[in-house]
Amino acid sequence: MSATHVIVPESAHDHAQIETLHAEAFGPGRYARAAFRLREQGPHSPAHSFVIRVSGYMRATVRMTPLWIGETPSWLLGPLAVQPGFAGQGMGKALLAHALASVGEPVLLVGDPPYYGPFGFLPVSPQRVIMPGPVDPRRLLVAKLDDAARAALVGMVRHRRLT
Repeated sequence: MSATHVIVPESAHDHAQIETLHAEAFGPGRYARAAFRLREQGPHSPAHSFVIRVSGYMRATVRMTPLWIGETPSWLLGPLAVQPGFAGQGMGKALLAHALASVGEPVLLVGDPPYYGPFGFLPVSPQRVIMPGPVDPRRLLVAKLDDAARAALVGMVRHRRLT
């Protein structure tokens, strides 16, 4: 990324642009996804959600939503979206690394293992980590856990209210 790319926390001013970007990137089918069902349960954390600005314009975004996986405090990463025309410039990876560094608990996502694997995401069993809707078991990934903690992770995934 060049020096003109700046990562900043998401603000209320960004909401309309983020929704437009999500619609462009994921289409109307995004509402049927299991991860969206989690986001319907409660708000994401603006303090842990970020945008990239290029020359003052928002070009990419990532949101983090607080969760419980069973009794383990965790986070849901996503959506992660880059504006068309700006893909391939490293913005998604920069936002991903920044969002992961902003939290200390495990991070769950539904995504492509080849993209997220280099950031420490590994598959987790959908029989142990139960999403509120159908999910492709190959795409259910978790990061920021050692092997023992990943093996012990079990339970229903649900929204967590931050205090």
